[in-house]
Formats: sequence, C-alpha cells, structure tokens
Amino acid sequence: MDQLWETLQLVAAEHGLVGLGVGNAEPFLEVRDEMRRRKDTGLSGRLKFTYTDPGVATDVRASYAWAERLVVGASTYLPAAGDPGPPRPGTGRVARFATEDHYQELRAGMDAVAETLVAGGGRAEVLIDDNRLVDRAAAVRSGVGWWGKNTMVLAPKYGPWLLLGTAVTDVELETTPAMARDCGNCTACVPACPTGALDQPGVLDATRCISYWAQMPGIIPQELRIPWGDRVYGCDDCLEACPPGRRWMEEAISEAPGRVNLAELLTATDQELLDSYGHFYIPRRNPAFLRRNALVALGNSGGPEAVALAVRYMQDRDPVLRAHAAWALGRLGGKNAHRALAMALSAEANTDVRGEIENATLTLQA
Repeated sequence: MDQLWETLQLVAAEHGLVGLGVGNAEPFLEVRDEMRRRKDTGLSGRLKFTYTDPGVATDVRASYAWAERLVVGASTYLPAAGDPGPPRPGTGRVARFATEDHYQELRAGMDAVAETLVAGGGRAEVLIDDNRLVDRAAAVRSGVGWWGKNTMVLAPKYGPWLLLGTAVTDVELETTPAMARDCGNCTACVPACPTGALDQPGVLDATRCISYWAQMPGIIPQELRIPWGDRVYGCDDCLEACPPGRRWMEEAISEAPGRVNLAELLTATDQELLDSYGHFYIPRRNPAFLRRNALVALGNSGGPEAVALAVRYMQDRDPVLRAHAAWALGRLGGKNAHRALAMALSAEANTDVRGEIENATLTLQA
C-alpha cells in the first residue's frame, strides 16, 4: 500500500494537483445534521445540489456500497484565471473560477488517480461537483485543507482558491491525518461579504449570497442589486479577503480575462451565449438568467449605450428581464430612461413588473 500511495502522489503531481489526501468512507454525521438545520431554518434557500438529499450527500456508501476510502485531490485555478481589474463602464465581472472551465485539469488528474487505483487491483469512481458527496467535508477529513470561516476549504499557500475532486475506492489505503490548523482569530472574510451573507463565521445565508442568486431562477431581491455591483456571475470577495488567499493572488496573478462586455452579452443570441458561457451553471440552460444578471450589472456600471440596451429589454417577452431592465433604467437615469419607463407602465400587465417600473420611476424622481 505504501508503494501505491507514493505512485498516487506522483500521478497527482504530474497532473498539476496541489493536494492529495485519503479519508475513510464513513458518513459525515455532523455535516448532515448541520445541512438539515440550514434547510429547516431557510439558510440554504432554494439550493438543490447536495441539499437535495443531505442523507445521500453525506454518506457515499448510499451510492457506492463498496466504498472504503475517499481519495481527495485539489487543483488551484488562480494562475490561469486572471484578474478582472478595476471597474470599467459597460463591463461586468466574472468570478475567477468561471473565467473558463478550470475543472479540466482537475478532471484529468482525478481520472489518472482512479486509473492508478484500478491498475492496483481496486475499484474507483471519480466524483467532481457531484451531489452524491459533500466534497468539502471529504477534503477536510483527508487533510487536504481546513474549514474556513467563509465556508470554503482552505489550504496552505493556496488559501481558498481550490477546486476539489474525489475518487471513491474500495482500496483500503492508509488514511492521511486532518490538518491541525484553522483560521484562528481571523475573520477578514466576514465583513468583506458585500451583502452580509456571512452573518457569522462559517455560516452562509445563501439567500443573501450573490453567487447563489447568480445561479438561481427568478427575480433578484432589490436589496441585493446595488451591492451586486458589476458582477455577471459569481463573487470572489470573501476569497480575496482571506489572507492566505490574498497572498496567493499576489503571487499567481495573470492576464487572463475576468471581464465581459455587457453590450456584447446583452445583444448575443442564445446559442452564442451558450457557446461562450456553457461552462457556467445556468438554470435550465436558459441564457435569459445570464441576461438578467447582466442587466443588474448594467444598472450599476453602464456606459453611454446602457440606456438603449435597457430600453430594448423593456419590450422583452420575459417578465423577469423586463423587471430588471426597469430597475437598470431607474439607476441609469436621464430623459430617455424616464420616457421608456412611462411608456412601459401604460402597457405592462404583469403585476411584479409594474411594481418594478413604479419603483424605478420613484428612483428617477428622487
């Protein structure tokens, strides 16, 4: 087994993984209880994924009865993800993990780990971003990192800039110890959250999280739209505030793109959006949700062309897009915005959209 473990470490390193550990496959009972508590109290909002069935997500043997070990690997995406840079009119930010499909390297590495386990006579299946396993709990148990107060897994040198994958196996490797460290007295991530979603260290109120709403269907709550800023997808603020994460940012920064042109996004066809942003999680693969996000960013950072773009969306058949376009016009202001809102109000039949138009008109008059 020692030789197999050494081989696995070499394979992981060859594929760019920055961490590898082994944990047992016993259920994560404390995590299960906490997930159920967050569902019961509403902190998880409408989250699906692992919250769909916490019993399954915290017990890998519910899906793989033969599981004995969880071999957890981590990759860091920051060197290739770039810096979105300072705000610029007419552009929107994309969180670093989503500037491209940064999971490719992790998938290749974990597939190689699984192949090595199979070659050694065992069974193995890779789980990456899969609702059958709470991968952060597996990473902590296996010693790949520790629970951060921003709810992420943190690792030495890389902080929270990690992607996680797990090879479920029946090979009874020796387990690696959990890290004997934590965030100590540091709470830098808590006040860094622009919407106060980290209302206490280690607990996230998903209903106030920008990353949650960027992937959630429906109308974005009005109280979150100004803090939303120029974001189009995701939010990195609590990661950027983390001291080890900040140090890794300074060391690993690149010129990769982290900004998108809002006008181009809002005038692209459905297929063009899916071709460019298909690696995002977009509800029901409907690009309208990406346009909704962009309209909020437009209201906060629009350039000269922004009013015309928002006016265009006041005629869209999707009431969610009309609602967010109205809000954007209220933020952008000007005679054309006021005229468009007045015309839209006289024709609008949807109660929710009428409310948005009325609120936007009041904003213009203030």
